[in-house]
Amino acid sequence: MTLREEKQALRKEIAALKRGYSVQALQTYSQKALRHLEEDELFRKAGCVALYYALPGEVQTADFIEKWYKVKQILLPVVVGDDLSLQRYIGKDHLRKGAFDILEPETTPILPETSYPELLIVPGIAFDRQLNRLGRGKGYYDRLLSQPDTPAIGVAFSFQLRDRIPTEPHDRKMTRIITDSEIVG
Repeated sequence: MTLREEKQALRKEIAALKRGYSVQALQTYSQKALRHLEEDELFRKAGCVALYYALPGEVQTADFIEKWYKVKQILLPVVVGDDLSLQRYIGKDHLRKGAFDILEPETTPILPETSYPELLIVPGIAFDRQLNRLGRGKGYYDRLLSQPDTPAIGVAFSFQLRDRIPTEPHDRKMTRIITDSEIVG
């Protein structure tokens, strides 16, 4: 099996596992994972945090974003061509559906350099104990994660954490992985 085929097989396997959980169960697991994130020193110290507005089946972040955006500067990704641009979140009334029907900030001003996040919080399809991440395969977060000096925390459900996942040499490792049941890194 090629590396690409291994990645696709793992994506299908994780999708099948997610279908086995109710929306309520995934919401409960999301809350547990995000409580672990709130307790994390990297999160506590960061004044500017890049988060994501979750798709169904990802750790749900909407309530978490609402809770924290008045305390910390929260940046959300906006799809611009083949890249992600980070834009400040200023409230749920200022969101629109963007690419892939993901909610994103409706205005897209260029952020000043000082607004680059001190911490990246990213979703993934799967993670492993060596701090690797498998995304959806489009490379959006790979490009966003190309800033090596910014710590990155992957958040996921415990069934998305594996001993090993297929990786490529250019894949950037996470600083930490946080699930509903454990913290790695």
